[in-house]
Amino acid sequence: MNKTDLREKQIETLIQLRDEGLPIIYLVSDSVSTSKVTPFLARFPESVVNVGIAEQNLAGVAAGLANMGFIPFTGNAAAFLISRSAEQIKVDVGYSHSNVKLNGMHAGFSYGLDGITHHEVNDIGVIRGCPAFTIFAPCDGRECAEMTRYAAAADGPFYMSLNSGSFPDITGEEVHWTPGKPVQAAQGQDLTVICLGTAVHDALEAAAILSGRFTMDIFALTSIRPLDTAALANSIRKTGKVLTLEQHSTHGGAGSIAAELIAEEGLGARLKRLGVPEGNFTLNAPASFNKTCFGLDGRGIAGEIREFMKNQCLEKIIQK
Repeated sequence: MNKTDLREKQIETLIQLRDEGLPIIYLVSDSVSTSKVTPFLARFPESVVNVGIAEQNLAGVAAGLANMGFIPFTGNAAAFLISRSAEQIKVDVGYSHSNVKLNGMHAGFSYGLDGITHHEVNDIGVIRGCPAFTIFAPCDGRECAEMTRYAAAADGPFYMSLNSGSFPDITGEEVHWTPGKPVQAAQGQDLTVICLGTAVHDALEAAAILSGRFTMDIFALTSIRPLDTAALANSIRKTGKVLTLEQHSTHGGAGSIAAELIAEEGLGARLKRLGVPEGNFTLNAPASFNKTCFGLDGRGIAGEIREFMKNQCLEKIIQK
């Protein structure tokens, strides 16, 4: 199965949009390689702005370009974008409702051995606290392309969390992505699995390992704001059990969204959250090691599902 790098797919889409006449400007903060912007730079050298290692300036310059009628996209590491320019994101972009499209590259553990300074497991939680932003976390290249087109056409602040690496398309060509709708990647009766962005691929690997022992509704949570929760709520009512997966803190991301939904809708479901436990840092280790450590690879997820389902069965026996 062919795999696509989300960043490369976004740049390919931005080239198409620029050829269609949209006034797109791409901003980097000494992050040409991180953003994969080189093909766009080769075609439109006058439309790439490198502000240097100055993320605060990146957000401010992007807002200024938006005020001039351009459509600025940014591409730099999520860890630095979120931490260094939080005030500018909140005020210059969010509060000012600037037409800026922020991309957090290398989200999650993507930076591997560069360590905790470069890992970003809080970006969704931080941006959810910024009122004006539309928030996406695409699960594959096809969806990333559609989200990029949507962001370019719509007015207002956008944030897209992009996990590095190449991923196969799980969204079909015949089904167009709809803002707010979770992507359902599998159907079942026993468990609802809600995955942040690309974590859905690990959930599908876990389902293959379990080989039908349990059947699951597996959702990719890729549109965080807006979010139509109807499909998630219906699944949770059916299964009564929810597992969330994310290369993110269990605070503020998919785990928090699921907990809020269960509480606010009175669904009464059991919830298990897999991610970086609240209050913990990641490890100075490759992404694969971090995934294994936090139980976020296919084998770890399968083990967590077995344990979760076993405990639920024991509870039912005790109650009887």
